[in-house]
Amino acid sequence: MLFLGEFEHSLDSKQRLAIPSELRAVLNPAVNGDSFVAVPGPDDSLMLWPNRTFEQLAQNHGGSLIGDEVLRRFEQSFFSQAARCPLDSAGRVRIPDRLLGRFTLSGAVTILGVRDHLEVIASATWKAKQKERDSTAASLWQDANRLLNSRSGGTR
Repeated sequence: MLFLGEFEHSLDSKQRLAIPSELRAVLNPAVNGDSFVAVPGPDDSLMLWPNRTFEQLAQNHGGSLIGDEVLRRFEQSFFSQAARCPLDSAGRVRIPDRLLGRFTLSGAVTILGVRDHLEVIASATWKAKQKERDSTAASLWQDANRLLNSRSGGTR
């Protein structure tokens, strides 16, 4: 599964978001599940993870009853704000009010395919971020390349 692309959509009056068919087409329900988990993300975006992918990532990061205080506080904040969002027969998910309000999502939104998850961001916010990032694109590529090299121990 690899989510790619940028899609302009709108939330309907019942706070449902249509997941573009191009994005739904890469989902394998047997592997990825048949719903999404909505969680707060950084940078003013709401992340939508396929439910089985999200569960695998959560389990792989482990944990214990007595863990690091910073990690415990993060998990408390992160998981308590998460919400299961089933896909309906029309390929829509309903976003809970508390998450819509937190990210000021209403009307026009942009859905981003970001490798293994989707991000939903207010269209006006996304356009402003794109404009800002366009001016620093070269340094962003260099910083990302350095980070990837440090993780892999090689050169790219």
